Amino acid sequence: MHIQGSHWSAAAVASSDANGSRHTPLRVDAQRNLEHVLRAAREVFGELGYGAPMEDVARRARVGVGTVYRRFPSKDVLVRRIAEEETARLTEQARAALGQEDEPWSALSRFLRTSVASGAGRLLPPQVLRVGVDVDSEAAAEEARAAHSVEARVPQQRQPGSSINQLHELRLVEQRPVAVEEPDDAGASALLEVVGQLVDRARAAGELRADVTVADVLLVIATAAPSLPDAAQQAAASARLLDILLEGLRSRPVG
Repeated sequence: MHIQGSHWSAAAVASSDANGSRHTPLRVDAQRNLEHVLRAAREVFGELGYGAPMEDVARRARVGVGTVYRRFPSKDVLVRRIAEEETARLTEQARAALGQEDEPWSALSRFLRTSVASGAGRLLPPQVLRVGVDVDSEAAAEEARAAHSVEARVPQQRQPGSSINQLHELRLVEQRPVAVEEPDDAGASALLEVVGQLVDRARAAGELRADVTVADVLLVIATAAPSLPDAAQQAAASARLLDILLEGLRSRPVG
């Protein structure tokens, strides 16, 4: 499966180390390797998630793993780079939909279709999803923290086959800290703000269910991009699933 390349052309900026120090532009071969690594990282993480090993990234980029570590001294640094680029990509897509579509529902659905088609759901930073859950309701966050505390004390009381418990476990996973660095807070805030504008407009127009939140919209992006081995099947499955999810988001006339 091929996923679009890095959002920013690495050739357009001078290189920087993990601490953000500026350096002179890379040599042509080193620049090419960096671009290969970033493209490969998007593809590998998009297919396997951010838990994929650096060796897989190096193999996809057709470079030695040492080359990857010279540019990114730890996996967390590479994950942060890809996550920040993906956050910026989604923000631009949301702004484009907001600025170019007059109809609120058309703007929201365009953003969702563009994001899903680009494979964004497989690279959506988990921290952004968690923020989206938290900002909707402080009470919900407090409830989740309390549930997590109970879960830690009495795990033996859960019934493995219960769908309610499975949803409860998913919620706890969303609230649990992840082992990678947080993406840029300003970037995440910008994404949540512009998606919030799309949601508010569609809701005010009566075209979006009143209970739909920013978190729900981001969840649609995350779930409507299944990873399948065949590109054509994957595109068809994503389009079909998104159509179903969009119908679920729309408001229905009363009576």
